[in-house]
Amino acid sequence: MKFEKAIFITSALLPDEFPKRKCPEIALAGRSNVGKSSLINTLLHAKTVAKTSSTPGKTQRINFFLVDDSSYLVDLPGYGYASAPQDEINKWSHGIDEYLNHSEHLRLILLLIDIRRHPSKEDLVLERWAASKNIPVLVVFTKRDKLSDIEGEKNMQESLSLFSKVADALLFSNRSFHERRHLIQKINEVLL
Repeated sequence: MKFEKAIFITSALLPDEFPKRKCPEIALAGRSNVGKSSLINTLLHAKTVAKTSSTPGKTQRINFFLVDDSSYLVDLPGYGYASAPQDEINKWSHGIDEYLNHSEHLRLILLLIDIRRHPSKEDLVLERWAASKNIPVLVVFTKRDKLSDIEGEKNMQESLSLFSKVADALLFSNRSFHERRHLIQKINEVLL
Protein backbone atom coordinates (compact mmCIF):
# COMPACT_ATOMS: atom_id res chain seq x y z
CA MET A 1 0.00 0.00 0.00
CA LYS A 2 1.26 3.45 -0.86
CA PHE A 3 -1.39 5.58 0.89
CA GLU A 4 -1.55 7.93 -2.07
CA LYS A 5 -5.31 8.31 -2.34
CA ALA A 6 -8.12 8.08 0.20
CA ILE A 7 -11.87 8.57 0.11
CA PHE A 8 -14.20 8.69 3.11
CA ILE A 9 -16.83 5.99 2.51
CA THR A 10 -19.18 5.88 5.51
CA SER A 11 -19.70 6.07 9.26
CA ALA A 12 -21.40 3.07 10.80
CA LEU A 13 -22.19 1.27 14.03
CA LEU A 14 -24.12 -1.77 12.84
CA PRO A 15 -22.87 -4.55 10.56
CA ASP A 16 -25.54 -3.84 7.92
CA GLU A 17 -24.14 -0.28 7.68
CA PHE A 18 -20.57 -1.46 6.99
CA PRO A 19 -19.29 -1.16 3.39
CA LYS A 20 -20.33 -4.02 1.14
CA ARG A 21 -17.16 -3.97 -0.98
CA LYS A 22 -14.83 -6.66 0.33
CA CYS A 23 -11.32 -5.31 0.88
CA PRO A 24 -8.57 -5.93 3.43
CA GLU A 25 -9.13 -3.76 6.51
CA ILE A 26 -6.68 -2.00 8.83
CA ALA A 27 -8.33 -0.84 12.06
CA LEU A 28 -7.07 2.01 14.23
CA ALA A 29 -7.81 1.62 17.92
CA GLY A 30 -6.84 3.43 21.09
CA ARG A 31 -7.96 5.67 23.90
CA SER A 32 -9.88 8.84 23.25
CA ASN A 33 -7.55 11.73 22.40
CA VAL A 34 -4.60 9.46 21.52
CA GLY A 35 -4.30 11.07 18.08
CA LYS A 36 -6.07 8.63 15.75
CA SER A 37 -7.54 11.35 13.51
CA SER A 38 -4.23 13.20 13.31
CA LEU A 39 -2.43 9.98 12.41
CA ILE A 40 -5.00 9.23 9.70
CA ASN A 41 -4.54 12.68 8.19
CA THR A 42 -0.75 12.31 8.30
CA LEU A 43 -0.84 8.78 6.90
CA LEU A 44 -3.19 9.79 4.08
CA HIS A 45 -1.19 12.97 3.46
CA ALA A 46 -4.27 15.15 3.90
CA LYS A 47 -5.22 17.78 6.46
CA THR A 48 -8.95 17.17 6.74
CA VAL A 49 -9.79 13.60 5.75
CA ALA A 50 -10.43 12.79 9.41
CA LYS A 51 -11.83 15.46 11.72
CA THR A 52 -9.56 16.30 14.64
CA SER A 53 -10.58 17.75 17.98
CA SER A 54 -9.00 18.53 21.32
CA THR A 55 -12.14 17.16 23.00
CA PRO A 56 -11.98 13.39 23.63
CA GLY A 57 -14.78 11.27 22.20
CA LYS A 58 -15.52 13.18 18.98
CA THR A 59 -15.28 10.03 16.86
CA GLN A 60 -18.59 8.41 17.75
CA ARG A 61 -19.01 5.98 14.87
CA ILE A 62 -16.76 3.61 12.94
CA ASN A 63 -15.37 5.55 9.99
CA PHE A 64 -14.32 3.72 6.82
CA PHE A 65 -11.80 5.25 4.39
CA LEU A 66 -11.02 3.53 1.08
CA VAL A 67 -7.26 3.76 0.51
CA ASP A 68 -5.64 3.36 -2.92
CA ASP A 69 -8.87 1.74 -4.17
CA SER A 70 -7.76 -1.47 -2.49
CA SER A 71 -8.07 -1.41 1.32
CA TYR A 72 -10.09 0.14 4.09
CA LEU A 73 -8.62 2.18 6.91
CA VAL A 74 -11.14 1.76 9.74
CA ASP A 75 -11.17 4.41 12.48
CA LEU A 76 -12.75 2.99 15.65
CA PRO A 77 -14.18 5.29 18.36
CA GLY A 78 -11.75 5.85 21.21
CA TYR A 79 -12.21 4.17 24.54
CA GLY A 80 -11.61 5.58 27.99
CA TYR A 81 -12.51 9.16 28.81
CA ALA A 82 -14.99 10.74 26.42
CA SER A 83 -17.29 13.70 26.96
CA ALA A 84 -20.50 11.94 25.99
CA PRO A 85 -23.49 10.38 27.79
CA GLN A 86 -22.95 6.83 29.01
CA ASP A 87 -25.65 5.38 26.72
CA GLU A 88 -23.79 6.84 23.71
CA ILE A 89 -20.52 5.37 24.91
CA ASN A 90 -22.28 1.99 25.32
CA LYS A 91 -23.47 2.20 21.68
CA TRP A 92 -19.90 2.85 20.50
CA SER A 93 -18.63 -0.10 22.54
CA HIS A 94 -21.30 -2.36 21.07
CA GLY A 95 -20.45 -1.13 17.55
CA ILE A 96 -16.74 -1.79 18.09
CA ASP A 97 -17.51 -5.29 19.39
CA GLU A 98 -19.74 -5.97 16.37
CA TYR A 99 -17.03 -4.81 14.00
CA LEU A 100 -14.16 -6.70 15.65
CA ASN A 101 -16.10 -9.93 16.05
CA HIS A 102 -17.74 -9.98 12.61
CA SER A 103 -15.27 -8.46 10.17
CA GLU A 104 -13.94 -11.19 7.93
CA HIS A 105 -11.45 -8.82 6.29
CA LEU A 106 -9.61 -7.36 9.29
CA ARG A 107 -5.91 -7.90 8.54
CA LEU A 108 -4.15 -5.56 10.97
CA ILE A 109 -4.84 -3.46 14.05
CA LEU A 110 -2.88 -0.27 14.58
CA LEU A 111 -3.05 0.13 18.35
CA LEU A 112 -2.26 3.75 19.21
CA ILE A 113 -0.84 4.60 22.62
CA ASP A 114 0.25 8.05 23.81
CA ILE A 115 3.98 7.64 24.51
CA ARG A 116 3.56 9.59 27.76
CA ARG A 117 1.16 6.94 29.13
CA HIS A 118 1.32 3.22 29.76
CA PRO A 119 -1.15 0.89 28.02
CA SER A 120 -4.63 0.96 29.49
CA LYS A 121 -6.59 -2.12 30.52
CA GLU A 122 -8.57 -1.75 27.26
CA ASP A 123 -5.32 -1.65 25.21
CA LEU A 124 -4.15 -4.90 26.82
CA VAL A 125 -7.53 -6.61 26.36
CA LEU A 126 -7.67 -5.62 22.69
CA GLU A 127 -4.14 -6.88 22.06
CA ARG A 128 -4.86 -10.22 23.73
CA TRP A 129 -8.12 -10.58 21.79
CA ALA A 130 -6.25 -9.92 18.52
CA ALA A 131 -3.57 -12.47 19.46
CA SER A 132 -6.28 -15.09 20.09
CA LYS A 133 -7.68 -14.41 16.59
CA ASN A 134 -4.21 -14.33 14.94
CA ILE A 135 -4.72 -10.72 13.86
CA PRO A 136 -1.42 -8.84 13.92
CA VAL A 137 -1.11 -5.74 16.08
CA LEU A 138 1.27 -2.91 15.24
CA VAL A 139 1.64 -0.66 18.29
CA VAL A 140 2.10 2.98 17.33
CA PHE A 141 3.31 5.19 20.16
CA THR A 142 1.96 8.62 19.26
CA LYS A 143 3.06 12.10 20.33
CA ARG A 144 6.73 11.11 20.23
CA ASP A 145 7.72 14.76 20.00
CA LYS A 146 6.40 15.32 23.56
CA LEU A 147 9.33 13.39 25.09
CA SER A 148 13.07 13.17 24.51
CA ASP A 149 14.32 10.26 22.40
CA ILE A 150 15.70 8.52 25.50
CA GLU A 151 12.45 8.94 27.48
CA GLY A 152 10.37 7.82 24.50
CA GLU A 153 12.43 4.68 23.94
CA LYS A 154 12.31 3.85 27.68
CA ASN A 155 8.52 4.30 27.86
CA MET A 156 8.04 2.23 24.68
CA GLN A 157 10.07 -0.69 26.04
CA GLU A 158 8.27 -0.61 29.41
CA SER A 159 4.90 -0.59 27.66
CA LEU A 160 5.79 -3.39 25.24
CA SER A 161 6.74 -5.64 28.15
CA LEU A 162 3.04 -5.65 29.18
CA PHE A 163 1.79 -7.13 25.91
CA SER A 164 1.62 -10.81 25.03
CA LYS A 165 2.29 -10.70 21.28
CA VAL A 166 2.68 -7.68 19.01
CA ALA A 167 3.80 -7.80 15.40
CA ASP A 168 5.92 -4.67 15.77
CA ALA A 169 6.03 -1.22 17.36
CA LEU A 170 7.30 2.23 16.55
CA LEU A 171 7.44 5.77 17.85
CA PHE A 172 5.45 8.25 15.77
CA SER A 173 5.03 11.99 15.45
CA ASN A 174 2.58 13.61 13.04
CA ARG A 175 5.23 16.23 12.37
CA SER A 176 7.72 13.87 10.74
CA PHE A 177 7.51 12.93 7.05
CA HIS A 178 10.20 10.30 7.68
CA GLU A 179 8.06 8.66 10.36
CA ARG A 180 5.08 8.62 7.97
CA ARG A 181 7.17 6.65 5.46
CA HIS A 182 8.43 4.38 8.25
CA LEU A 183 4.86 3.64 9.39
CA ILE A 184 3.77 2.82 5.83
CA GLN A 185 6.76 0.50 5.50
CA LYS A 186 5.87 -1.27 8.77
CA ILE A 187 2.22 -1.65 7.73
CA ASN A 188 3.27 -3.24 4.45
CA GLU A 189 5.77 -5.57 6.20
CA VAL A 190 3.11 -6.82 8.61
CA LEU A 191 0.51 -7.28 5.85
CA LEU A 192 2.84 -9.38 3.67
